[in-house]
Amino acid sequence: MNIGRPVPRTSSGSQEAYAPELLYATFNQDYGCFAIGTQTGFRIFNSDPYKEKMRREFKDGGIGIVAMLYRSNYLAFVGGGRNPRFPPNKVMLWDDASSKIIAELEFRSDVLNVQLQRERIVVVLRNKCIVCSLEAKPRHLHAFETSDNDRGAMAISGGSDSSVLAFPGRQKGHIQTVDLHSCVGLPSAVQDGAAVQRTSVRSRSSISADSGVNASATASGAGVYPANINIVAAHSTSISALAVSADGSMVASASEKGTLIRIFDTVSGRLLHELRRGVDRADIYSIAFSPDNTRLCVSSDKGTVHVFNLEAKQNAGRQQPAEAAAAAAGNRHSNLKFMKDLLPKYFSSVWSFAHFRTANDVRCICGFGNERNSVIVLCADGTAQKYSFDSYRGISSREWYRKFI
Repeated sequence: MNIGRPVPRTSSGSQEAYAPELLYATFNQDYGCFAIGTQTGFRIFNSDPYKEKMRREFKDGGIGIVAMLYRSNYLAFVGGGRNPRFPPNKVMLWDDASSKIIAELEFRSDVLNVQLQRERIVVVLRNKCIVCSLEAKPRHLHAFETSDNDRGAMAISGGSDSSVLAFPGRQKGHIQTVDLHSCVGLPSAVQDGAAVQRTSVRSRSSISADSGVNASATASGAGVYPANINIVAAHSTSISALAVSADGSMVASASEKGTLIRIFDTVSGRLLHELRRGVDRADIYSIAFSPDNTRLCVSSDKGTVHVFNLEAKQNAGRQQPAEAAAAAAGNRHSNLKFMKDLLPKYFSSVWSFAHFRTANDVRCICGFGNERNSVIVLCADGTAQKYSFDSYRGISSREWYRKFI
């Protein structure tokens, strides 16, 4: 999510500290690197150990969205800021080895989110999620209608052998998941509510086969609807944040209330865990699974990060899936949990086993560090911070603090 400015519904009027030049921040697929978009360009950093890897400054505008393709030199941009470098309705594919745009995709409304995979580009518009191929001539593969999604919520699994995509459903609070590997596209494009336009090649350059991209193209908002979409009724209010585990087996979601995080099996749709971030309403800015799927970290506009354990105790094997979370080792519970059938649901909630507040209490996004018990946090004030925590007592401590802008 864009941590450079508040989400649309935020109207608190608070004087929260933030870096005016920062427009966007995001991790790559394994949290090993992160990228930022600024009013004048973009920068790439190594997460841990922290180190600036490269920066590019543009004379004619800012980058409002940047997406990384693992650790390769290919990125996706959308213009933003006071003077956008590119139109907000275009996704530009950038090859940093040649420092030039190698492809572009044009849509009929502003782009709210972009993610890259080795074979695909996923683009989020306000009411659509569109999948395009990452190849010589980018083609529209699928177009899914969604409910109003002004936050650009969407997630795709980051593992090399998995391609599970999650995005809001057509009904408020619903999630749609689809395994893109098993989708069988139809030979012709299906209209998505706008006139279908064919892809046209504008220029060509020689790119390595690893990326699969070597042409510049424009595309409409049309695509093919696959049949194997799973729909989960996850929340009663709109989806604000999503995450998919690296292997594609789980999807985590938060609603605009920001009090509960629910985790579902992406195949069966079963509720696996229900986790409580807090009681007060909050804007969830990121949800992240650990690479081994045993932990989940959640960050919000309150400057807090919560870490949950997803490993069930050995004696939880006979429990129902939704109850297995209550047996997860280390997570906290109410002392009145034994009266859960008589008291409100709050008293049977599963709470994080570790949590901490960032240095300046600003909105942030989080990802896991190199060590299993560590989290990297990127904050709206332009700082990167690393925290470690004790697996048993949940005590957290800050390892380092860096200013990246």
